[in-house]
Amino acid sequence: MVRSLPNWECLITAQHNNNKVRRYLALLALVVAGESIFLLPFVLSRVFRPVFLDVFEITNLQLGTAFSLYGVIAMVSYFAGGPLADRFEVRRLLAIALLATSAAGVVMATIPTLGVLTLLYGIWGLTTIFLFWAALIKTTRELGDSNQGLAFGVLDGGRGLFAAVLASLSVMLFAALLPADVESASFEQRADALSTIIMIYSGMGVCSALLVWLFIPGGKSSPSQADPHAQSFTLQGLKKVMGMRAVWLQALIILCAYVAYKSTDNFSLYARDAFGYDDVAALSLGTISFWMRPVAAIGAGLLADRLNCFTMLLISFAIVMFGNAIMAAGLIAPGVPLILMLTVAGTSAGIYALRGLYFAVMGETKIPLIYTGSAVGLVSFVGFTPDIFMGPLMGYLIDNSPGAAGHQQLFAVIFVFALFGFLASLLFRYSESEAADAASPAPQMQT
Repeated sequence: MVRSLPNWECLITAQHNNNKVRRYLALLALVVAGESIFLLPFVLSRVFRPVFLDVFEITNLQLGTAFSLYGVIAMVSYFAGGPLADRFEVRRLLAIALLATSAAGVVMATIPTLGVLTLLYGIWGLTTIFLFWAALIKTTRELGDSNQGLAFGVLDGGRGLFAAVLASLSVMLFAALLPADVESASFEQRADALSTIIMIYSGMGVCSALLVWLFIPGGKSSPSQADPHAQSFTLQGLKKVMGMRAVWLQALIILCAYVAYKSTDNFSLYARDAFGYDDVAALSLGTISFWMRPVAAIGAGLLADRLNCFTMLLISFAIVMFGNAIMAAGLIAPGVPLILMLTVAGTSAGIYALRGLYFAVMGETKIPLIYTGSAVGLVSFVGFTPDIFMGPLMGYLIDNSPGAAGHQQLFAVIFVFALFGFLASLLFRYSESEAADAASPAPQMQT
């Protein structure tokens, strides 16, 4: 005979299931919001880079300068955003950031001058980092509870999947808005099509703000829930971690990996300049990189659990070096698109694997918990400096060496950074192994 649950047990079970559903909906809202807010500053120019440059009538260097303004403001915002997320309701911060980013997108859809475009990137440095980033990380930590790895894995993998789907649909829509013969499209037709995509991306930000407001719990966190990164960021902690070699090695690893990540902006333009692809074909190749992100992020995490984080870092940097070496040497024949596609896909897999791993090594640094915030602040400040210098560097190389030559020079630069990242990972692994051996008790002599 099956015993029926007492009413109070049924209520507890129902409440538990209800809490799980709310948690899943909140995490889904974070995934959509976490990628939607970066659609306008980054995804748009990454997927539509050739069209973007033509429609706005700017050079790669000018776009890189706009990225630099974003990067400078973002660097300061990484430090300031944590305390802000502790002081104010995160749901409100997330929603305001999304709406403000979308409002700037409406201005962008008018195809403004270079000065206005650059100012928009500066505004996005505030909305996406100062208002949004710390609130996103903090909320994810709270939702993850005892499953932090799973929560952040779902966040990054989900963001990657969402970006890949949206990028593919955007390219399809862009192609539909142009004449059947893409090459015959006028400047006005291409500008109108791009403006439509910008408005759609802006609308995604508004929809994401609504999702956040509906599904993210309201109210400020209690002091016990406050972000430990923000709590532990002190001058004393900063001085302490600045004397730790492991922290600087991790910062170098992140910097080298992030340089490679920034180069993904270049794939669609490379296809057009070096191989003569039309706009739609070039954009389609660029979306391949997006589809590798969820696959590589999840796969690298699973393999890191089976092997170890350092081994996966070395493998990932080696893949990035190999792919960039092939492109830098000009070994891809113009008439073999499959080779180009596989090279872009493989290189992107290595890049996104690094992106999923470079903060995981912090667990190996033996940094005292109380100094975690100081370490994250320092590592982020150094590691994400490519936001400042990679845009102008890419623009200078490509603009000053038209055709395939500028891109090959850029891929050679990425190869060098990946090599430094590989060596830093080796040194990191060696130093940690040496520290572990030193910490282990000496064997006792038997008598």
